[in-house]
Order: sequence, then C-alpha cells, then structure tokens
Amino acid sequence: MGWQGAAPDSALVPESIASVHPLKGRRPRQRQLRSARHHAGLSAQRSPDSGRGRGIRDRGDQAVGYRCKAFGAAGPEEGFLKVLVTGVAGFIGFHTAAALLERGDEVVGIDNLNDYYDVSLKVDRLNLLHSNDRFAFLRLDLCDSDGMTALFSKESFQRVVHLAAQAGVRYSIDRPQTYIDSNVVGMLAVLEGCRHHGTEHLVFASSSSVYGSNATLPFSARHGADHPLSLYAATKRSGELLAHSYASMHSLPVTGLRFFSVYGPFGRPDSVFFKFTKRILAGETVDLYHFGRHRRDFTYIDDVVQGVLGVLDQAPRPDPGWSASTPDPAASHAPFKIYNVGNQEPVEVLRLVEIIEGLLGRKAMRNLVPIMIGDVADSWSDTRDLTTALGGIASTSIEDGTRMFLEWYLDYYKITP
Repeated sequence: MGWQGAAPDSALVPESIASVHPLKGRRPRQRQLRSARHHAGLSAQRSPDSGRGRGIRDRGDQAVGYRCKAFGAAGPEEGFLKVLVTGVAGFIGFHTAAALLERGDEVVGIDNLNDYYDVSLKVDRLNLLHSNDRFAFLRLDLCDSDGMTALFSKESFQRVVHLAAQAGVRYSIDRPQTYIDSNVVGMLAVLEGCRHHGTEHLVFASSSSVYGSNATLPFSARHGADHPLSLYAATKRSGELLAHSYASMHSLPVTGLRFFSVYGPFGRPDSVFFKFTKRILAGETVDLYHFGRHRRDFTYIDDVVQGVLGVLDQAPRPDPGWSASTPDPAASHAPFKIYNVGNQEPVEVLRLVEIIEGLLGRKAMRNLVPIMIGDVADSWSDTRDLTTALGGIASTSIEDGTRMFLEWYLDYYKITP
C-alpha cells in the first residue's frame, strides 16, 4: 500500500526572530514534548529554505512518495487491533495514529493531502509514522467511492477513527462545496464502509462549533446544537445526525467527539498559536477578533488523544434509560454517544497573546477588530460525561501547553534565538 503526491509546498517560516527570550538556548525535552513524535523517540526538523519532508524521494516530474507495509488479510498480532485512521496526515490524526502504534496496534491511514495548508508539514508527519512497520498509508479522498469500497473490502478494520474533514470556520464562507464534500459526503462514505464490513466501533471528530448560538455555558453535549453559525458547524452537526441514523438503523456503535480548540506540536498553521507566534517573531501586527475578548477552551493535543483512545476502547451501548419524550442529545436508544473533549478552562485570547509574549520575550503589535461572521464568542466545555466514562482525563494548563508548542515550533523551523 503506498501513496503518491506532488512535491510539497515550502514551509511557513517566520521572517525574523526574537533576540532574547526565556526559551533562549533551550532544546525540546522528551518529557516536555509529550506528543506523538517523542513517544516513539522520533523527531523532524524543517529548514527555512527547505520545502521537502525528510525521507521523501524526489523523482522530478514523477510521483513523490514512499511505500509502506500492507497488512492484507493477515491482520494484527493477537491482542492488538487493526485501526483505520482517516485524515492521518492531519494534526489530530497524526498524533492519534502515533499513539495507537505506540501501544501496539496496526494502523492504516488515509488522507487526500490537500493544500488547505502547507503540505510539507503533512508529509513530515507521515514520515515520522512511516518509521513504524505497523503503519501503512494510502493517499485517498473520502469522496472516491470506488477507492473507499475497495479499502474496506481489502482490510478488515476492527475499529475506525474518522478524523478527516475540511476544517476552518472562515474558509467555509468562500468554499462551501468543499465542506459538503469532505464533511457530509465523506462522512457517509465512512459510515457505509463500517456498516458493510462489520466494524466494531466508529469514533468520529465533531466540533465545539456545533453549539452555535447556544449561550448556555459551559457547553454540554446534553444541550441542543441546532443553531449553527457557520457552514463548517452545520456540516459537522450533519455528520452527527448521519452517524446517529446509522447507529439506529444498522446497530453500528458510533461515538462522536466534539473537540475544543486543539493545539500543540505539529499543529495546524491556521491556528492562532501558529499565527500569533509567526507574526510576533516577524514583528508583524496580530489581528485580535472580537477585540481580543474571545474566550476559547484551548485543549492540548496529548489530552485529546487520551480521550480518543479511551473512547475507542469503549463502544457505546443503547441507553436503557433514554426517553423519546425527554430525549438526551448525548445518548440514544441506539449504540450512540456524544462527548465533549476540552480543557474545561476558557482562556481569553488576549491572555494567550500575553503568554506567548512572555515566553518569546517579544511584545505583539495588536490590532483589535470586531468579531468575524460565523465565529462563536466563547467556548467552554463541560466534560463531566467523558471524565465519568474514562475514570478521569488529563488537563494540561495553557501555560505548559503553550511552552511545549513554542519549543517544538522553534525546533522544527530551526530557529535559534
């Protein structure tokens, strides 16, 4: 099983760096960078003038890529699982796949490697996963119905973690069809594959954006989520409804996870952590929407992965106490469950800027602007249901998480203050 793709784009690299800051002279420590690449003792760096991921073979105009082990019908070793991870080259997909490999599972990952953001970052993530012989990758778009059918027919997946999606609230304003294709049609393809091939449990990514105009804080999965403020949120909510219908009609165990503002090493370049860091280091203006008063429940990637794996190992069952007259949106008469995955501690965006300023030793040039169309003013997760189900969840502070992100960022882009 292999993948093919065009040469990746050049990396996002700050144009200038701070001369003095509290991180000066420090290199990332494995115990600090508790993220997936260090679980396996892996690392990757990108030079400011390098546009290709390490380990990629350039064949001129031909395909660029590598070939990985194909599992076929033999399946995983006894006691371990064979898991499909969609969106495996993405931020959460990469970390989830690495954690599954670390515990001994076999992972087949798929991704279409689109250019929504820097492809070379996705390639570097894949190269790290490629170092494990229990990993196989296939470049595949969820909307390729023949390819998806063939994949599920060939591989006997015991569990599926569906993380592929078109992300971004603001991007959905200009590219609506992309969101329908990826987040609705793609969700249907995964559900059909699981339905016809005996998947034990499907875990899929939803988003805190589904809460939309709900003003009751903290957001609970037991609250309604029927008034989305963006097309992105509407497509994620549509995925939840599709999932419930398949759980109800086909007794397919399905769990949806509403992620809250996930950040950390190997994160998405469109996140505020990337944007703020790059602009502060470059001496550029930082746009602060809603005049910096947005509050976000920033959640560190390791805490999210802990939740994903914990839920993956607990397939939902029909809730005998569920009532159609007083329905609980987070449960069902079918094997279906919805959980929030968050830090339970909203942070004002201005506070995040201050933390980054303090760690970099550099002041930001701030531009306070009104709230953007489609944005939710505040997010705050109620994760009591998840805590009860898993017997406890980790909660990394924004200060610790931001420090670990910045240490990775400086290391990855080879910035030496």
